[in-house]
Amino acid sequence: MSDAYLSFANSPFGGALTRSLGLPQPRALERFSSHRPVLRGEVLVGASPGAQLLPSLSQSLAELEAPSLAHHSLPEWITLAQQQGVMSGRWGVGEAPGAKVKALVFDATGLSDPLQSETLHAFFQHTLPHLLPCGRVIVLARPPEQAATLAQAVAQRALEGFVRAVAKELRQGATAQLLWVEEGAEANLGGALGFFLSPRSAYVSGQSLRLQPASLPPHAPTQPLAGRQILVTGAARGIGVAVAETLARDGARVIALDVPSAQEPLQALAKRIGGQALALDITDPEAPTTLVRAALAEGGWDGLVHNAGITRDRSLARMPAHQWALVQAINLQAPITITQAMQEAQALRKGARVVGVSSISGIAGNRGQTNYGYSKAGVIGWVQALAPQWQTQALAINAVAPGFIETQMTAAIPLAIREAGRRMNSLGQGGLPVDVAEAIAWLVGPQAAGVNGQVLRVCGQNWLGA
Repeated sequence: MSDAYLSFANSPFGGALTRSLGLPQPRALERFSSHRPVLRGEVLVGASPGAQLLPSLSQSLAELEAPSLAHHSLPEWITLAQQQGVMSGRWGVGEAPGAKVKALVFDATGLSDPLQSETLHAFFQHTLPHLLPCGRVIVLARPPEQAATLAQAVAQRALEGFVRAVAKELRQGATAQLLWVEEGAEANLGGALGFFLSPRSAYVSGQSLRLQPASLPPHAPTQPLAGRQILVTGAARGIGVAVAETLARDGARVIALDVPSAQEPLQALAKRIGGQALALDITDPEAPTTLVRAALAEGGWDGLVHNAGITRDRSLARMPAHQWALVQAINLQAPITITQAMQEAQALRKGARVVGVSSISGIAGNRGQTNYGYSKAGVIGWVQALAPQWQTQALAINAVAPGFIETQMTAAIPLAIREAGRRMNSLGQGGLPVDVAEAIAWLVGPQAAGVNGQVLRVCGQNWLGA
C-alpha cells in the first residue's frame, strides 16, 4: 500500500506546505539498484586519539571502492588511504568545512575514558550539518565487556546512547549505526560496512551490531549468494516474496515454501526467480522429515529463512486457547523443530546461515498481541541461545525484527493506527518488504561473516522499544 502523505510531502507543493506548517517531512529513501556503487558520494573519516581500526577501515573502504576524505583532526588518514592505492584528500580548508559528504565514519575505539569524548563531540558537531540526504553515520567501537579498564568500558558503552540519539536527530532519510568490533574481527569490517553504507540498509537506523572473529568465505561481490541453496518459508506473499526475489537476485537458488492453499502464487514465484516451489504446512509433524530429505537429496542447503508467520490479535482476556497455540506453532515451534532436524541430519552445509524473523512486537510488546509478542520474543531467545553452540560448528544464526512494513496485513489496520505506525520512527515512514529482504540477504550471505546471535531491527529506529 502506498504512503500518500510521504508522496505529498516529497512533491514541490506538498514540501512547501508541510514546511510552512511545521509538519513532518519524511524523505523518500534511496534503495538498492544494481550496477551502482556501494554509495554515491564520499566518506568523511574521523577518529579518537589511539583509534585501533583505521588500517582495517582504509582497507575496507578501498575494497568497497568508496572514496574518502580526511577530517582536519585526522591528517594521517590520507597516508593510510594512499597505502591502499586510493587517493584521498583533506575535507575543507584548514578547519573550514568542505562540501557535503555521503557518509561519516568515526573510529572511537581509542576512547579509554568517558572524559575523553571531546573529539567525538567536535567531529560530529562540525560535520553533521554537511551530510547529504539519505546519508550514513557509522561509529566503530570495541565491546565494553572486553575493555581493559572500567573507564574504557564506560566510554565504549556510552557510544550506544550517543549513536541512538544522533540517529533521532538526523533528517532527510539519513541513518546512524554502531559497530562493535571484537579483537580479531577486523577482517570482517568490510562486509558490515558494505551493507550499512549502502542503500540496502535504508530502513535500518539507531542499531548496534557486533562483529566476532570468523573466516570470510570466498564470494563474488555482485552475486554473493551464487551457488547457495536457501529455503524461505512463507514465500508466497508479502515479505516472503521480497526475500525470495532478493536472494535470487544475489545468485541463490531459492526453495520457496508456503502452505498448499498458496500453491498457485508459490509456483508463479518459483518460475519467475528460477527456484523451486514446495507446498507444505510447516506445522505438520512430518514437515521436518520432508525438508531434511529434500535438502539431503540436493547435497544439503546453505541457509534457512524462517519467514512464515501469522497474527491472531485479541486481548489476552478474550483470546481462546486455539488462537494462542496456533501462533506459537507457526511462528516459534516450527522454526525450532525444522532447524534442529536439519542440523541433526547434517542437512545444512558447512557455513550455513539461518535467519529467524522476529518483530518489534517481540521487543516492545503491542496491545492485543500477547500471543504474537511471546512468539517473536521467543525467536530472539532461540537465536541468542543457539548462536554460541553454532559458532563452534561453522554455522551462524541471527534474527531480523521488522517494524511497520507496508504489506497487505498493515494495509488492513485502521487509518489512525496505521498512520501512527508509519510516523513513530526516526525516518517518519513505513518500511517496504524489500527493506527486510535486503537485511536477510545480507545476513545469510558471506559478507555477514562474524555476525552471529544478533538481532537486526529493520524498523527505521522505531520509537518504542528500539
